[in-house]
Amino acid sequence: MSEMAMRPDIIPCLRYENAPHAIDFLCDAFGFARQAVFADPDDPHIVHHAQLVRQDRMVMVSSALFTPHAAIAGSKTPAQAGGVTMELYLVVADVDAHAAQARAAGATIIAEPADKPYGGRGYAVRDPEGHIWSFGSYDPWA
Repeated sequence: MSEMAMRPDIIPCLRYENAPHAIDFLCDAFGFARQAVFADPDDPHIVHHAQLVRQDRMVMVSSALFTPHAAIAGSKTPAQAGGVTMELYLVVADVDAHAAQARAAGATIIAEPADKPYGGRGYAVRDPEGHIWSFGSYDPWA
């Protein structure tokens, strides 16, 4: 299978108190697109599962509900955990343009775009519920 045809088999899953707002933010600020959103038929503010894609990468998003899986896994949002539990890194071609898009959509930039000592350029942002996202031109696969 060629590298272009290969799909990543590690997909980050993020929980949000306000999943519909988070989905809007991730699309507007970071350039994701909705592939599928499964909202509760009785309460559209509850998202049971959503798949957002950017280029050939995906994140899955859900509402921070107390489900059997969440109970067993000990799943928490950054606010519930008292800090971030993981960070996400995505490769982008134009770091400065991406940072400007994120800033215009209301993202909180926590590290301005800068050249990195290991190569490339990058920046970091906190989303509305505290997840940390880093974007950079450094491609560890290259």
